[in-house]
Amino acid sequence: MSPRAWFAFFSVSVLWGVPYLFIKIAVDDGVPPAFLAWARVTLGALILGAISWRLGLLESLRGRWRMLAVYAILEIAIPFPLIAAGEQSVSSSLAAILIASVPLIVAVLAIWVDHSERATGARLAGLFLGFGGVVALVGIDVAGSAEELLGAGAILLAAVGYALAPMLLKLRLVDVDPRATMAGALAIASLALAPFAALTAPAADSLTADSVTSLVVLGVFCTAAALVLFGALVAEVGAGRALVITYVAPVVAVGLGVAVLGERPGAGAIAGLLLIIAGSWLSTDGRLPPGTAAVVTRFRRGRGRAARAPARPLVTRPAPAPRAGSGAP
Repeated sequence: MSPRAWFAFFSVSVLWGVPYLFIKIAVDDGVPPAFLAWARVTLGALILGAISWRLGLLESLRGRWRMLAVYAILEIAIPFPLIAAGEQSVSSSLAAILIASVPLIVAVLAIWVDHSERATGARLAGLFLGFGGVVALVGIDVAGSAEELLGAGAILLAAVGYALAPMLLKLRLVDVDPRATMAGALAIASLALAPFAALTAPAADSLTADSVTSLVVLGVFCTAAALVLFGALVAEVGAGRALVITYVAPVVAVGLGVAVLGERPGAGAIAGLLLIIAGSWLSTDGRLPPGTAAVVTRFRRGRGRAARAPARPLVTRPAPAPRAGSGAP
């Protein structure tokens, strides 16, 4: 990949790994989930809407508003408040690990949506492996608390929305500029969430500096900037290679939860993370992640050539004769 693509890849991996940290900070400071989701979405809509309007992209949404509304509900209006609600009772690390199961859910849904995607062999094993990770996480680290189970259930329901929405995007909205699509979807989600945000809006004097900072970071960076960078990454390297982010962002989220919030994921969380990532990799591809296979192949070929190369004889050259006046003995 080019330096520009690598920059986009690492930037989006971080920007989509940190939301769980800032959501946790905001809800722990008393920001209601519906208001948090609305604030984040509205900020993103204003930024991407301004960019799309300036570039003349909004015209491409004409006649697409119905499908765009369904996409906005599945991708944004339902998952965002559900994740925030779930993080009221579970850690940011557990939330990120549960969301990492999205590729597994996509693989299951694709069985009915696209019969050519029926999981067999390694892909079927990946499904069982990944869902085993979800069971390990929920059964070991969460099962002791009904409140945590409800929180985990809310986050898993959000993951179903994240899995369904890209399928709709691929089938009905793939020919629309992604910046316009996301600007329109964020605007619709903002309108859908506005009544719930109004009912739960906290008093201005109750918002702490940390919670306000979290809302700004979530809206400006984790929503607007991340979506623009992800679009640039897809344009540069294609969707397949860009989706490797799916395996990086949860690791970033867990690391931040441990380093910043002092979270201590239990054995079930660690086992769940490893199993979910491994299962997602197998169930969506059945091979090494895109780009990695080529590197491994080149490495193996290089070792093979080195092993077949004949050994060079050691040549001992005689010392040169001293020249007159050189001072050599």
